[in-house]
Amino acid sequence: MSEKFDVIVVGAGPAGTSCAYNCAKNGLKVLLIERGEYPGSKNVMGGVLYRKQMEDIIPEFWKEAPLERPVVEQRFWMMDKESVVQFGYKGLEWAAEPYNNFTVLRAQFDQWFAQKAVEQGALLINETVVTECIVENGKVIGVRTDRPDGEAYADVVVLADGVNSLLSKQLGFHREFRPDEVALTVMEVINLPKDKINDRFNLEGNHGTTIEIFGDSTKGNLGTAFLYTNKESLNIGVGTTLSSMIKAKLKPYELLDYLKKHPMVRPYLEGGESAEYLAHLIPEGGFNSVPRVAGNGVLVVGDAAQLVNAIHREGSNMAMASGQMAAEAIVEAKKDDDFSENSLNRYKEALFGSFIIKDLEKYKDAAHTFETYPQYFKEYLPMMNKAMSKFFTVDGTPKREKQKEIMRSVTAEKGTFKVMQDIYRAWKAVK
Repeated sequence: MSEKFDVIVVGAGPAGTSCAYNCAKNGLKVLLIERGEYPGSKNVMGGVLYRKQMEDIIPEFWKEAPLERPVVEQRFWMMDKESVVQFGYKGLEWAAEPYNNFTVLRAQFDQWFAQKAVEQGALLINETVVTECIVENGKVIGVRTDRPDGEAYADVVVLADGVNSLLSKQLGFHREFRPDEVALTVMEVINLPKDKINDRFNLEGNHGTTIEIFGDSTKGNLGTAFLYTNKESLNIGVGTTLSSMIKAKLKPYELLDYLKKHPMVRPYLEGGESAEYLAHLIPEGGFNSVPRVAGNGVLVVGDAAQLVNAIHREGSNMAMASGQMAAEAIVEAKKDDDFSENSLNRYKEALFGSFIIKDLEKYKDAAHTFETYPQYFKEYLPMMNKAMSKFFTVDGTPKREKQKEIMRSVTAEKGTFKVMQDIYRAWKAVK
């Protein structure tokens, strides 16, 4: 396999495939290497794909891509042990082209996307592990794989090898990530007939719903859970930072089982048949964890560059956008026949000028704040549920008195100054 390419892309997830597709489309000779049996076999996300970044790559992709449902409703649950405070938005404008976002099954979607890159001219090789980058005189010139005679060479190597990115770590681009910078998410795909899904989620036709769940879904620890509708299945999952799991001695699959049995969740799953269990590490460090993303002959994209906005559960869209930016930088570098870090820094400049880094910077202190001050999940969410229960219980007490009683109970537990301090701290973390 010791052949020379213009570009070698390691990892056929959204970031890697986006880069491979755009490079091949511009006439470059591209090798796309995937360690799994096929693209998507080892890739996991909750299951929401945003339209905008994908459409920038393949216009009107929704007309042929293997999508599940266009999402017309987004719900948010603040959950306690036997109750939930919920809010959200449902808009039928999202049910019409060009849509807003979709639910997907990664095993299907990633294969389709990678095939599109192949149709543009990229060479896809599956079941191949890249063990290290080949470096010569301070420049990455290729990769070494676990195949016999498995060396391949290129002007540029793009690392899209996921959150751990052992390859960029080998190059010294990032340190070992701390447990509070990485989350472990476990999810299950549960088969359920379409008519039952539509009935339980109050949907029509092929419309979809996403539910983001906070609070008791993670037993009050920092993290979120989700419940998404597919055509004839549901994606349910839960994730917390590794540091939270260690502190609370949580086992991920036990946490998922706890969520499935929760009285607010259980009725949606009743009668469903488990089809698949999945687990995946998610970068949670945000802006403060973004590593070096460009070097001599090498670029880092997607999860490998820690490009996930956990607050808005955005990842795949950022991955695709970063892959496209990397491809654009490579195309320009090819024109100049200059693959130095200085030339490839076009990618870094584009990335740091984009919505990706701007959004990560906006929320750079959020995860640390909520991890350091666990009262937001452990105390305030249960408090919110109790307050709503009290306010909406009709017992002959005037509503004004109820409001005063609720405020007294909140400040009595925490103290007025402490409550105001917590509100200000949370606002500052997400403003």
